[in-house]
Amino acid sequence: MSLRYLVTGAAGFIGARVTEFLTADGHAVVGIDNLNDAYDVRVKEYRLARLKQQPGFAFYRGDICDRPLLEKIGTEQGTINAVFHLAARAGVRASTENPWGVVDTNLVGSLNLLEFARQFNIPKFVLASTSSIYGAEPPLPTPEEADSSHPLQQYAASKKAAEALSHVYHHLYGLDVTIFRYFTVYGPAGRPDLALFRFVQWIAEGRPIRLNGDGSQSRGFTYVDDIARGTILGLRPLGYEIINLGGHESISMNDLIAMVEEILGNHAEIVHAPFHRADIMNNLADVSKARRLLGWEPQVGLTEGVRNLVNWYLSERTWTSQVLTE
Repeated sequence: MSLRYLVTGAAGFIGARVTEFLTADGHAVVGIDNLNDAYDVRVKEYRLARLKQQPGFAFYRGDICDRPLLEKIGTEQGTINAVFHLAARAGVRASTENPWGVVDTNLVGSLNLLEFARQFNIPKFVLASTSSIYGAEPPLPTPEEADSSHPLQQYAASKKAAEALSHVYHHLYGLDVTIFRYFTVYGPAGRPDLALFRFVQWIAEGRPIRLNGDGSQSRGFTYVDDIARGTILGLRPLGYEIINLGGHESISMNDLIAMVEEILGNHAEIVHAPFHRADIMNNLADVSKARRLLGWEPQVGLTEGVRNLVNWYLSERTWTSQVLTE
């Protein structure tokens, strides 16, 4: 049965892949995105151009803080079966420089979408959250029950607030809410402000790598297709649940750079900078809850995923080599 979904942040990294999966399954997707300049907009335009070729995709360029626009979408589009709220003003370090933009999009925008779901009787709400919410020294691997009340920067704090607002709408209005805390997502057409895109570009083009800290910090990287599959599984009626989605392989920045060097056949020059106070040293998800409730497992190994990213970068090199990664 074909259904209609609203995807916010449709030109974003995760939003675009979720949209591609949904339209490939024959569903209609209404996308909204303001194509902001949080990172090089050429990457968003690339994703959006691909989406516009998909049957069943309708796009509104605009901001989720624009309540009249949301009302227009609800009126024009008719029945919407679920909201995938994947739009965010992202960036751990960037949020320390522009906290107002983070709160406007991630908190006020989330409130607008929750009200949208209530106003138009949409029964299901899927919210993107973040592993950054777990703070400085979470247990590894990190379960959903770990402390999330001590965020290190405005980005994580805004996501914590959006989670709390979502619970209010579940409690007061019976909205079925699934919240996903994503762990370090990567893959083709990924965010150029994150480590892996930067490493691939800098090593491929012979540019120095700027590395915060000594490179011993580690991440449990998660391939975008695994994230998209899990996000769509969140359509199941669960009441109100917070669920980790994360990779099963942890790797240090030093070892990750060595992997990209080997795949590209280039040597990296590394320039070290101080470790940023907004960053965490290590993350790795406990995904037993996703396994139990959704039957989800990460499927794409890190080596395969990094090769996919490198191959995509090289195939689009005429413009990806020029993408701003500063």
